[in-house]
Amino acid sequence: MSEYIARLRERVGHELLLLASVAVLVRDDRGALLLMSSADTGLWQTIGGAIDPDESPASAARREALEEAGIDVELRGIVAVLGGPQYRWTYPNGDQTAYVTIVYDAAVAAGTPLADGDEALDVRWWSVDELGECEMNDFTRSLLFEAGVTGTP
Repeated sequence: MSEYIARLRERVGHELLLLASVAVLVRDDRGALLLMSSADTGLWQTIGGAIDPDESPASAARREALEEAGIDVELRGIVAVLGGPQYRWTYPNGDQTAYVTIVYDAAVAAGTPLADGDEALDVRWWSVDELGECEMNDFTRSLLFEAGVTGTP
């Protein structure tokens, strides 16, 4: 969680916050998708997070990829802009967030994916066929479906 969000949380407690965020669909040459295992839940999810004040969505997407997976990414366009009740999230400490998420398609431009050990416990390439077996939260399942990556939510 960014310092900005942490300071905001100090002021509002656990009340629902509406936040802009990014998700980065990093794909390899075979179409496999890079996911991270979340330190909060242990479940697999897309790389991404909240957009900081005065930060562009594209800059946030590149920053999150570098922070969580140690890679520089080439953004190849916006796939979707998503929001709604399926994009609400309650953190382990009780903080509630409703995200409006800008989803980017991306490729690794430099670096080898490696989990940061803070937000991401692990990173792994998943083929589209394997995603049905992947343990992920409803937020991620909805995002991958609405972004056209999977055929079922």
